[in-house]
Amino acid sequence: MNNLTDALQIPDTQSERDHRQLAIQRVGVKDLRYPLALRVGGAAQTCAATWALDVALPAQKKGTHMSRFIAWLDELHTSGTVLDAAALRERHGAMLALLDAEEGRVEAAFSFFLRKRAPVSGLASLLDYRGRWIAETRKGSGAAAAPNTTLWAEVGVPVKSLCPCSKEISDYGAHNQRALVTVRVELLQPVEWHELVRFAEDEASSEIWPMLKRTDEKWVTERAYENPKFVEDLVRDVALRLEREPRVGRYAVEVENIESIHNHSAYARIERA
Repeated sequence: MNNLTDALQIPDTQSERDHRQLAIQRVGVKDLRYPLALRVGGAAQTCAATWALDVALPAQKKGTHMSRFIAWLDELHTSGTVLDAAALRERHGAMLALLDAEEGRVEAAFSFFLRKRAPVSGLASLLDYRGRWIAETRKGSGAAAAPNTTLWAEVGVPVKSLCPCSKEISDYGAHNQRALVTVRVELLQPVEWHELVRFAEDEASSEIWPMLKRTDEKWVTERAYENPKFVEDLVRDVALRLEREPRVGRYAVEVENIESIHNHSAYARIERA
């Protein structure tokens, strides 16, 4: 018997029927590292992403074809696709078709870079940000309802915060620290990555830069001192920006102040469901 005939006679166990009649909402692969080409500011950036891919499995099916998730990722990479919101929606649909699934989810976590110019010297350097894409398709509520796909974008933005209480009670100076603002938004229309970053940076005591001259350092120090914010202030101000943004549906904003006078962080969260 030749190799082709042998291959054709290998049983497809995953496609067999399952007698337990229990549907699985999410089954797939996670913590998978694979390249991602991302569109940032009109240009492509290639980065290493950590992926989680899954589909819903009907009660009568025994298993899903795990290798097809990897095949989908590899085709995404070799095709040269640069992901933005429209491309992610299209490719997510292709993954569901490949897995013969009606429902499923794609999540990719990565870092991306924006070139920033220091506020006084104009010195240019790259700052890294945390990014995340999420595409999820679920059935509609009615029996005849079409599946609904939602797209989410998330950024983690490092900023500087200065304590209003410390400034008020001190004869001179005020404690300040680096903070991380995480913004997750449901995209009703495309929003660029640099725009998501600005939602956080514009509301901080000060934004930060990788490379500063002494004139820039003076500016950042004084900017933060003139713009003190509690963690509660910062999370509310970012949320108000999102409330006014028509391209955004649901959202969640988290702020973590990595305290400089405590061995713990201060934390706040606002979400719109």
